[in-house]
Amino acid sequence: MIHLYDTGAYLVNGTQLIADDADAAAKLGQVLGGHVPTKEEAAQQTIAWSILKKHNTSDNMQKLKLRFDKLTSHDITFVGIIQTARASGLEKFPMPYVLTNCHNSLCAVGGTINEDDHMFGLTCAKKYGGVYVPPHQAVIHQFAREMLAEGGGMILGSDSHTRYGALGTMAVGEGGPELVKQLLNQTYDINMPGVVAVYLTGKPVKGVGPQDIALAIIGAVFANGYVNNKVMEFVGPGVANLSADFRIGVDVMTTETTCLSSIWRTDDEIKEFYEIHGRSGDYEELNPGAVAYYDGVVEVDLDKIRPMIAMPFHPSNTYTIEELNANLMDILDDVEKRAKVSLEGAVDFTLKNKVRNGRLYVDQGIIAGCAGGGFENICDAADILRGSFIGSDEFTLSVYPASTPIYMELAKNGCLADLIRSGAIVKTAFCGPCFGAGDTPANNAFSIRHSTRNFPNREGSKLQSGQIASVALMDARSIAATAANQGYLTAATDIDVDFAKPKYFFDSSIYANRVFDSKGVADPSVEIQLGPNIKDWPAMCELTEHLILKVVSEIHDPVTTTDELIPSGETSSYRSNPLGLAEFALSRKDPAYVGRAKAVQKAEIARESGTDMCEALPELSGVLEAVKAAYTDVTPQNTGVGSTIFAVKPGDGSAREQAASCQKVLGGWANIAHSYATKRYRSNLINWGMLPFLIPEGELPFTNGDYLFLPNIRTAVAHSLPEVTAYVVKNRTLTPFTLKLGELTADERQIILNGCLINFNRVK
Repeated sequence: MIHLYDTGAYLVNGTQLIADDADAAAKLGQVLGGHVPTKEEAAQQTIAWSILKKHNTSDNMQKLKLRFDKLTSHDITFVGIIQTARASGLEKFPMPYVLTNCHNSLCAVGGTINEDDHMFGLTCAKKYGGVYVPPHQAVIHQFAREMLAEGGGMILGSDSHTRYGALGTMAVGEGGPELVKQLLNQTYDINMPGVVAVYLTGKPVKGVGPQDIALAIIGAVFANGYVNNKVMEFVGPGVANLSADFRIGVDVMTTETTCLSSIWRTDDEIKEFYEIHGRSGDYEELNPGAVAYYDGVVEVDLDKIRPMIAMPFHPSNTYTIEELNANLMDILDDVEKRAKVSLEGAVDFTLKNKVRNGRLYVDQGIIAGCAGGGFENICDAADILRGSFIGSDEFTLSVYPASTPIYMELAKNGCLADLIRSGAIVKTAFCGPCFGAGDTPANNAFSIRHSTRNFPNREGSKLQSGQIASVALMDARSIAATAANQGYLTAATDIDVDFAKPKYFFDSSIYANRVFDSKGVADPSVEIQLGPNIKDWPAMCELTEHLILKVVSEIHDPVTTTDELIPSGETSSYRSNPLGLAEFALSRKDPAYVGRAKAVQKAEIARESGTDMCEALPELSGVLEAVKAAYTDVTPQNTGVGSTIFAVKPGDGSAREQAASCQKVLGGWANIAHSYATKRYRSNLINWGMLPFLIPEGELPFTNGDYLFLPNIRTAVAHSLPEVTAYVVKNRTLTPFTLKLGELTADERQIILNGCLINFNRVK
C-alpha cells in the first residue's frame, strides 16, 4: 500500500524511480544514455527547488530568505498579527493580505468580542490595503484555493493547514510573527529544506476518498519523522487519476505529517480548476526536470488503499475500517491504553461501550472545513445518502460546505435537498467543528469527522470539567455510509452506489458582492475600530546576562500539541487580549501552570521596578544565595527571573502563536524539550523572545518546581554558542547540566536578545 525508501532516489522523466544506492550512477547511465547529473544538479530539478529559488532573496540557496506573494489569516490570528505589526511601524500591507472570518464567526461566546475582531479586520483592510472576507462566506483555505492560489506562487498563512500545493502553490502555515515579518518587508529565513517525493501509482477504488489516502500516508510517516520539516512533492502517474478536489483533499492533510510544505505536478485537471474559477491566467504547468533527486520517497499504490479511520487521539493512529471491524475489541483496548497517556487519568475513557451487537456505534458525523467541505466530497456523500435516513436515535450528521459558492451549487444541483431529506443538517462555512467551537458531542460520545485533527479536547469537551468526548477521522464517503446505516460504522466500499460526479459551476458574483477588496490601495484616513477586548501587547524586557528560571510544568506525553499548550474552542474568543487569553494556558493539561507562572513573574516585575525580588517571591532568597556564592557578579540588574516548561516534544498541530505568547506574557523565558514537533512552534518561541532549549533524549536533570540558573546566557546567544552550561539549584547546591540552543539565524539571535520581535523591530 505504502512503501518508504531507505535512501534518496532519482526520478527520471517523472515516471521512473532509481534508488540512491551503489548502482545508482550505472542505472542512470543506462536510462539516460549520456550525461549523468550529480546529485546536487538533480536536486535542483525538483518543482520545490524552482519555486523556492524564484522567491529567495539571498544569494545562497542553502540559506533561504523568502518573500511570499500573498498572506492569509483568520479571525483567531489576524488581530494579534496586525497589532504586532502596528507596534512595529506598519503603514501599508506590502502584498495582498486576506483576512477571513471562519473561526469565531458564530459570535456565540464573550458578548461582542468576536464581532469586534471582525470589525477590526474590516477597518484594517481598508486602512492598510487588504482583503476582508465576512463571516460565513468561506473557510480560509477554500477562499485561498478559489481566489488566491497561482501556479509557481508562494503563500504564507497563520493557520497550520495553509496548503495549496495541489494547485501549484507552495504554501506554508506559520505563527503570526512570521507574517509580521513579511508585512514589515522582512524575510522568512530557513535552511533549504529536504524534498521528499510522494510517488503515486494506480487509481483509487470506488468509495475511497482523499481522506483515506491522506490518513494512510500520515500513518506511515508521522511517528518516524520521515517528512518532518521537509517539502512533500507529489509526482508519478497516479496523480493524473485524481480530480482537482481529490488532490486538494489529500494535500490539506499533509500538515498532519509535520512537513514544511507541499507541491504537486500540475496538468489539465488543475488547468480546468482555474478556468472554472475564472482565473485561467493563474495556471502554470509544473513538472520536475528530466532527472530530479529527492531526499526520500513515499511510494503510494492508490489501488490498494481502503477506507481508513484515525482513532483517538491523533491523525496518525490509523487503521483500515475493515481492520478495525475485524479486530474491534483489541483495537479499542489499544485506544484506551493510549488515552491513559494522553489524558493522564483525568477522566475514565472507553469506547467499548459503543459496541452494539458486535459493531461499533457512532454518535455523530461531521463533514466540514478545509478538508471535508469540498464540492466533490459533499456530492459523493449526498449520492450515498440519497433515499436513506440517518434515523432518530443518538446519531446526528452535520455538513459544512467550505464556501458559499459551493453551498450555492449544492442547492442548484439538488445535493442539498438530498442531504436535508436524509436528516443531515447543512450549515454555513465555518471551521468550528475542527477546533472545538461547534457541534461539540455529548460526554462520552464518539464522533467521526472529515476534518483535520482529532487531538484530545479538540472536539470541545473539557477534561478539567470531567468531560470527555472523542473524534475519529474518516472520509466523507464512509461517514455518509455510516449515516446511511444509522450510526453503525461502515466503509463506503461496502455501499453499492453510483457517483454522479456533477460538474461544478463557480459563481464569482457571491464574492464580488460581499468581499471587501481594496485592490491594494490603502486609505490612511480610516480609523481602526478597537473593541474593549482588543489589547496591546504588554511590555517585554530584553534578555538579561544571567537568568534564573523555575520549572513550572513538566509534560511527559510523547507529543504535546499546541491545543494542549493553549486550548482551542471558546477560548479563541479571547485571542485579541494577550493577558486575558494567557489565563487559559495549559488549562486542560496542567491547570496549576498559570498560578505557578504568575507567582514567579511577581519576582521579575519587582526586579524591573527596582524593588525586592525576594519579598515578591520569598523562596527565591535561598536560590540567590547559592547562585551568588558561585557567581559574585550576579545582581538584580543583570539577572532576570522567569519560568520555563519541559515537554518531551511540544508544538504538534496548530500554527497559533499564542501557544508561545501566552507563556511569554506570564513571564516565560524558555522551553526545554528533547525535540520540537514543528518548525513553526520553535519559530513562535523565538519570535516571542523565548529560548528553545534542547536536552538529549532520555535525560531530565531537573523536576517540576526546581530552579535553574543560566549564567552568561546573553553572551552565549550573542556569540552563537551552540550549548550552555546551566545549573539545577537545590539545597543551596548548583548541579551542572548542558542545554543546547540549536541553529539560530543572526536575526533570531537578535530577537531573543531584544526580548521579542516587537522589541527587535522597534530597535531596528
